[in-house]
Amino acid sequence: MTAGTAAGPVLRRPGNRLERRAVGYWTVRAAAAWLLLLGAQGLWSLFGPDGHGTLRQAAFAATAVAGAAHTLVMPSWRYRVHRWEAAPEALYTQTGWLVEERRIAPVSRIQTVDTARGPLEQLFGLTNVTVTTASAAGPLVIQGLGHTAAMELAASLTQRAQLAKDDAT
Repeated sequence: MTAGTAAGPVLRRPGNRLERRAVGYWTVRAAAAWLLLLGAQGLWSLFGPDGHGTLRQAAFAATAVAGAAHTLVMPSWRYRVHRWEAAPEALYTQTGWLVEERRIAPVSRIQTVDTARGPLEQLFGLTNVTVTTASAAGPLVIQGLGHTAAMELAASLTQRAQLAKDDAT
C-alpha cells in the first residue's frame, strides 16, 4: 500500500477485486439487453412493412454478432479492470472496460455511504456501494461486491468518515 503525501492520499491502482459472481451478473444483464434488441428486430421483420428483407436480415445478423461478442468479452474484461480498496486514508476505485477510470475519495471528504441491490443482484448475492463526496465528478460506485463485504465496507466507511477531523465539504 502506498502512503499518502502531506497533501493527501496518492491516486493509485486499488488492491481488491470484485466478487467473481459479478462476471455472471454482467453476462446475464448483457445477454438480456441484446436479446431484447434482437426480439424487437425480429418483430420488425415479421410485422414491419414489406421490402428490405435483406437489409433486415443483415441488421439482425450484425446485432447477433455484436451482442454475442459483447456478452462474451465485456464481463470478464470488466472484472479484470474493476478494483477497489478502502485504505485508512481514502477509498480507491478503478472502473471501466473500454475507458478505465481511477478515483479516490479521502475519508474526510465522504458525505454519505449507500448500498443498493436489485433483484438480479440479489440472485447473484451482490451489492453495490455508493460513496458520495462533494466532488463534481459524482459519487464513487463499487458494483459487484459480495453482500456481506459490501455491508462491512459501508459500515467501516461510515464510521471512519464520522471520526475524520476534516469537514467533508
